[in-house]
Amino acid sequence: MDTRTAIRTCPLCEATCGLEITVTGGRIERIRGDRDDVFSRGFICPKGTSLKELHEDPDRLRTPLVKNAAGEFEPATWDEAFAEIDRRLPPILAAHGRDAVAAYLGNPAAHNMAAVIYARVLLKAIGTRSVFSASTVDQYPKQMAAALMFGTGLSVPVPDLDRTDFLLVLGANPMASNGSLMTAPDVRGRLRAIRARGGRIVVVDPRRTRTAREADEHFFIRPGTDALLLFAMVHTLFDEELAQPGPAGDHADGIESVRALALDFAPEAVADACGIPAADIRRLARELAGAPSAAVYGRIGTTVQRFGTTASWLVDVLNLLTGNLDRPGGAMFTRPASGSGNTAGEPGRGRGAAFGRWHSRVRGLGEVFGELPVACLAEEIETPGDGQIRALLTIAGNPVVSTPNAERVAGALGRLDFMVSVDIYLNETTRHADVILPVPSPLQRAHYDVALYSFAVRDVANFSPPVLPPDDGMPDEWQTLLRLTGIVTGQGPDADVGAIDDFVAGEAVRRQTADAHSPVAGRDPAELLEALAPRVGPERILDLQLRCGPYGDGFGATPGGLTLARLEAEPHGIDFGPLRPRIPEVLRTASGRIELAPEQIVADVPRLAAELAERPDPGALVLVGRRDLRSNNSWMHNLPVLVRGKDRCTVHVHPDDARRLGLTDGGRARVSSRSGAIEVPVEVTEDVMPGVVSIPHGWGHDSPGVALRVAAAHAGANSNVLSDEQVVDPVSGTAVLNGIPVELAPVAAAAPVTAPA
Repeated sequence: MDTRTAIRTCPLCEATCGLEITVTGGRIERIRGDRDDVFSRGFICPKGTSLKELHEDPDRLRTPLVKNAAGEFEPATWDEAFAEIDRRLPPILAAHGRDAVAAYLGNPAAHNMAAVIYARVLLKAIGTRSVFSASTVDQYPKQMAAALMFGTGLSVPVPDLDRTDFLLVLGANPMASNGSLMTAPDVRGRLRAIRARGGRIVVVDPRRTRTAREADEHFFIRPGTDALLLFAMVHTLFDEELAQPGPAGDHADGIESVRALALDFAPEAVADACGIPAADIRRLARELAGAPSAAVYGRIGTTVQRFGTTASWLVDVLNLLTGNLDRPGGAMFTRPASGSGNTAGEPGRGRGAAFGRWHSRVRGLGEVFGELPVACLAEEIETPGDGQIRALLTIAGNPVVSTPNAERVAGALGRLDFMVSVDIYLNETTRHADVILPVPSPLQRAHYDVALYSFAVRDVANFSPPVLPPDDGMPDEWQTLLRLTGIVTGQGPDADVGAIDDFVAGEAVRRQTADAHSPVAGRDPAELLEALAPRVGPERILDLQLRCGPYGDGFGATPGGLTLARLEAEPHGIDFGPLRPRIPEVLRTASGRIELAPEQIVADVPRLAAELAERPDPGALVLVGRRDLRSNNSWMHNLPVLVRGKDRCTVHVHPDDARRLGLTDGGRARVSSRSGAIEVPVEVTEDVMPGVVSIPHGWGHDSPGVALRVAAAHAGANSNVLSDEQVVDPVSGTAVLNGIPVELAPVAAAAPVTAPA
């Protein structure tokens, strides 16, 4: 049998590591790190090697499933599945309006070129405002703050890890996550390099994480108080005349407004609330200001809390005030090869960001980036009236495990008139669907990280063709999404997918030629479409984006510039070099300035100030999440290589709290909140601060009707049974998943059963 080596980028997390895959006779023999990859240089984590198990997983769906009259799934042909969708979905649109059909996009969609490009096409075709995604239980507070300050949601400054002298990390564990809103393979190696060159790393987290153990210093902090700490550091910079914004400050408005806002947040005023002594807060601010270069980085611990947007904003306020915004070794902006909102249009000026353009029907939560907060999904399904959600489309999403008050979400899905899922598994969410449409495995589709390169710590590009052919009869995901587009636009279940794709490509080309600042401005669209032929689908769109992007050939305007063909000829990727300063051209605010004091965030500061009057209850417990290197949310627990070893779905409890509550290491605890209760094994550890307990996210695979045999054998418990959909960050509507008030009690072991004498 023939043996060959395929090179591709891992699509399973944000690190984008290069893989070297040995294929013999059409089967995967071995996966290891690609030593020649321009970004990862051979680094690989356990998730990369699991691609073989994912591809070969017998539970991975390979044919559509349609639910019969008895409520049981039966295999169906593709034509039968789309005919059922066409029979049931258009009548709902006709009778109840476009908003009655909702969509939910899950985390894997962000790692999938086809989903990134064509899900947007499908959503526009549906015409619904009832759009939800995993982003409102993750990163939207950070992207919202960045959009208000710099003009676009992809203008998130990322730490220049390879050149910084001082890294302050809040609520992030990049050694487990492999980076998040910070695409950086081999984070451990990069962190160790900071210390090897004489730099410092400080971690602020209610847990002593793997990253905290790697750092020079770690501070425990009470969950949900990061904004208080950050404001106290801002206060110190002004109070001790340490604020030196540097060149970026010349392009910023609102510095004096921030100075005034910080007056009430002296370190001495916030120390009790956040649990960090005032002297340490002042020292931390001085060290940040005095370092040759420094970067502040906050992630999910700072976003999924009651002050997520405010904390996210203050991270970059500190970066600017210390002169570290947009400079080597500081927090910098990427220049992705496929372009983004901050590389298109007029440099240095744009429309800025607008939020709350519409609101949810029941609770009035505002729209963010075209989506409604997923915390209101269940109530929008349950509550009768105009606009009630009656049908749902999920794409690579598992909201029953990933969103707050999971039991209510599951109950709501059972009340829908119709549901379609595009997914590779029959899981906790898709079991509620009427039709499940599978997609190829990651090894059967082309890959380019359209979204994640916008957050990379170095400007790189890497394209991967499919490693293996699709299963017999399996359409590519983009074809499935466009066939659904045909149904919702009234073209029926047998719509011409090629014609729809040609229309999508034609519109994309016309937008480029109509943009006065595009390298193809004024060109004939037909000429460009001909140059893109014979490519179709996402590869045609990607080629257009690359050629019109910041390194592109502009369809001949810049000879030798980037094209998809050139990228295909470089299987290990192309390195465009370290991040470079981009202010002011990166800005897309209406003013053309950095808006350091956005009105929507400033309006939230009084709510934060009110926290200073609160006194923590010494006996109260709050819940935070955690992530493991081998666990990517809920969708990788059916792979033996990633779930083997000791039980990872446990509750971490500090010894002092364990003694007080009568909990024992290895015993079981009942953890309860306003919204529900679960039982989990106990791990007594000093790696959590007193008053804090921690349970990992993404488990709970014991629901009836789920076809995940490995995951069911390692079911764990769903921590989102405990999260409260009624509690959100009011600025962004993001659900609060960290700092949830909970109660713990020991679960008595069952008495042994003895046989009668």
